[in-house]
Amino acid sequence: MRARYAAEVTVTVGQRFASLGGVTVRNRRLVLLWLRRQALRLANGHGSAVRDELPTDARAVRFHSSDAPEKLRCWATDAHGQDDAIRTLEAGFPLHFTVTDPAVGLSLTLAGWHTSPATPL
Repeated sequence: MRARYAAEVTVTVGQRFASLGGVTVRNRRLVLLWLRRQALRLANGHGSAVRDELPTDARAVRFHSSDAPEKLRCWATDAHGQDDAIRTLEAGFPLHFTVTDPAVGLSLTLAGWHTSPATPL
């Protein structure tokens, strides 16, 4: 069976943790594409309804400062950062990118990783 990859967006506030959404895809480039899309959607939406939302998109989050959205936007559009991200996945390591909203102590993490192929029953 072919290699599979997963990606997820999570949010943490204090001791509370929640998944905002995730996907399983067939290759690392699709993981990175999904994570970049989520980063830009979340940065541009600031918790408001986004018209181009897909069923696989992570739920929106409301930021209270511009720090987290700007860092998300920067990560998603920086060619060097994206090269590092794909190399991390190619090497078999999990990818994690976390931004914080210091106004409310919120941390948002974009993560991608290789999953083991399903074992036949």
